[in-house]
Amino acid sequence: MRMALAAMAVMGMAASGVSIAQSQPPAPPSAAPTSFPAWAYPWAPDFKAAPDDGVPRHVPDSTASFTITQERNLFFVPDWHPNDHPPMPDVVAHGRMPDVRACGSCHRAEGTGGPENASLAGLPAAYIIQQIADYKSGARKFAGPQRSPSVVMTAIAKASNDEEIKAAAAYFSSLKPKSNITVVQTDIVPVTQLARVFYTLVKDGGTEPIGQRIVEVPEDAAQFEHRDTRSQFIAYVPKGSIERGEKLVTTGGAGVTTPCAICHGPDLKGVATIPGIAGRSPSYLVRQLYDFQQHARAGSAGALMAPVVEKLTHDDMISLAAYVSSRKP
Repeated sequence: MRMALAAMAVMGMAASGVSIAQSQPPAPPSAAPTSFPAWAYPWAPDFKAAPDDGVPRHVPDSTASFTITQERNLFFVPDWHPNDHPPMPDVVAHGRMPDVRACGSCHRAEGTGGPENASLAGLPAAYIIQQIADYKSGARKFAGPQRSPSVVMTAIAKASNDEEIKAAAAYFSSLKPKSNITVVQTDIVPVTQLARVFYTLVKDGGTEPIGQRIVEVPEDAAQFEHRDTRSQFIAYVPKGSIERGEKLVTTGGAGVTTPCAICHGPDLKGVATIPGIAGRSPSYLVRQLYDFQQHARAGSAGALMAPVVEKLTHDDMISLAAYVSSRKP
């Protein structure tokens, strides 16, 4: 099966930039219960981004302009729509050199994130603070390859102080999650390509069978590369995934798992310090399910999730993520 690679590497894009990809690595192996779902952990460390040509970039419905160098700066946040959110605290907008990158450089000014990392908007502040603590202690690790988003996030967490963590958590928890993913069930998908850690469509690249994977891409790769918080995504999932996922989410699938509403609420939008999961990136969700299953996320959340994910196959994870992502955040 042909699979190429694509768009920006946000948390790692910033580290070396992003441009539409040029090369096609070998297709990842088919997922199996004993191996990690490679399609959910895209990683091309040797990807070379095109150099900055110095021309200011623009996005729809914004009067702002930024160069590629500015957009790739991990201590700067391209704020295309400043009226869409309250003032960013300094740690979100600029970070602190040399190790605390600006939170918004990867997670965006409005916490929308992308498939390569987490959406933070609307997460409980206490939950965000706990996750940073887990990164610091090593309780939260990653079951797949050590992609740049994971490495950078761990380094930032370890270098951040309590004041910075509380300021960032308070800011992101105050934001309203955006509905920015359209889930499409299909047997055939456009061919994709990758720029370091993120897939995008190959222009005139044709189509291929979806197989047992989720193909998540930005509707406008350039807009997302520019870190526009209004970017929209399409997540292609195998036919029947949403229906199968609904059964797992709502009933537990005859003992396969635990109904998600018990902890995450009837609308999957979270309860108290438990995070909302509705409308999240399905690629991100699958990574988290697998990380929990492999005990890579071993903090307090890991203890709660371990029995929930223990029996899940990769197909179950795809179905769960497809349904959850199709819900309104």
